[in-house]
Amino acid sequence: MSFPRLRVVGIDKSFGAARALRNVSLEVAPGEIHAVIGENGAGKSTLMRILSGAEQPDAGTVELDGHPFRGRNPLHASRCGVAMIYQELTLAPHLSVAENILLGAEPARFGWINRKRQSELARNALAQLHHESIPLDSPVRRCTIAQQQLVEIARALIGKPKILIMDEPTSSLTRSDVENLFAVIRGLSAVGVSVIYISHFLEECQRICSRYTVLRDGQTVATGAMAGTPIPELVKLMVGREVTEMYPKIPHAIGKPVLEVRDLAGKKRPRSATFQLREGEILGVAGLIGSGRTEMVRTIFGLDKLARGEVVVFGNASATGSPKGRLEQGAGLLSENRKEEGLMLNRSLAENLLASHYRPVCRWGVVLPRRQRAVARQWIEQLSIRTRSGDQTAGELSGGNQQKIALARLLHHNARILLLDEPTRGIDVASKAQIYDLVGKLAASGKAVLFVSSYLPELLGICDTIAVMCRGVLSDVRPANQWNESSIIGAAIGQIDAVCN
Repeated sequence: MSFPRLRVVGIDKSFGAARALRNVSLEVAPGEIHAVIGENGAGKSTLMRILSGAEQPDAGTVELDGHPFRGRNPLHASRCGVAMIYQELTLAPHLSVAENILLGAEPARFGWINRKRQSELARNALAQLHHESIPLDSPVRRCTIAQQQLVEIARALIGKPKILIMDEPTSSLTRSDVENLFAVIRGLSAVGVSVIYISHFLEECQRICSRYTVLRDGQTVATGAMAGTPIPELVKLMVGREVTEMYPKIPHAIGKPVLEVRDLAGKKRPRSATFQLREGEILGVAGLIGSGRTEMVRTIFGLDKLARGEVVVFGNASATGSPKGRLEQGAGLLSENRKEEGLMLNRSLAENLLASHYRPVCRWGVVLPRRQRAVARQWIEQLSIRTRSGDQTAGELSGGNQQKIALARLLHHNARILLLDEPTRGIDVASKAQIYDLVGKLAASGKAVLFVSSYLPELLGICDTIAVMCRGVLSDVRPANQWNESSIIGAAIGQIDAVCN
């Protein structure tokens, strides 16, 4: 073919007075795996929503295989060969796994769905991802976040797309699932499918992509071959400046215990967790997805039922707890599932920021809008949240900026114990560095941080101590300098007998 699979020229898009895209151009060849990278709010998701038919451009042209193309809606774009896997999952929680995978493409005859054929197609799609064991008849809401991500990917593969757009596809996947996904992507590329790959994990982009395009402030600022382009150069293109220190070292003193967890067990996970979190300490928790890390922090915070054990917060022991009680004690949780648990997506940023602590903006029990907007503006500026104003709804923000809003709420509540579950998921490189700096400053001010993450470099880079969860059992806490990536992975998969019984 003498023409590209996809050509985008001069795309503009505004939302009211805010210009999301300005004269954006992009070109992708048949079978090419092309990275689109940029900071949160750079315009990546808006551009992809235009390509997938979810938004219409204000100006510019799109060509598919040399012919003008404009997706009227996502279903029309999918039928034309453009499929998208969104960063935020778009599944129907009440439908089964099989029904979600074939949603909009159900095999039918005379108006009746062929259930046997539906199950066969769904199983084949999951088999491509090496996860045919996911129960097809189970409602998708009962699946883990990682399984839901795989269902979303399987649904995109059903339509045999010409172009597959993947927005942060590995954010909830284990390392083995990432490798399986990369094998699938390479297989699709080999048969001529073009893949647009969006990720904040630049190491992944270097491994899987042949070329890249960088967006900054809604504009195309660079494009080129991935081979030979070092990550610091990509970061500089993304942010427009040098990011000198990824894991800033801020001196902080570690004091007395403020959170003690004794033989904690939940309904299914964790099986056993014992540790102390001290004042001014950053304690990292590693482990595979499904190992029980999230269940542990949810049980500590009172969201999940405690089956055995004890949680001691500032010397106050309890075998039970509630989120309200934990907030009153000075503990706050940042959920890994910001879409369903972390934010009210249809409410304003100001409402989300102040949801757990309205007292500073109230008088005689009445919220003062001017004061509310002022406090919201303070946190928006402090965390560099890209938004038109505090009145914008949370659902309109990029995933990374949504994560910053959820974190800002804990800071506004002045929580002294921060339970952070995957706090940098979906956040760009520069924003990650900002979050690491913020966590260091919080520790320096005496706050205690429990930092759950699947990204090992950040655990080793910012934590004072690290423990590893394996099959529901938490290892002993050790100083971070006694771990490396290999030993953490070994502990997570059970190669260390002392960790997994």
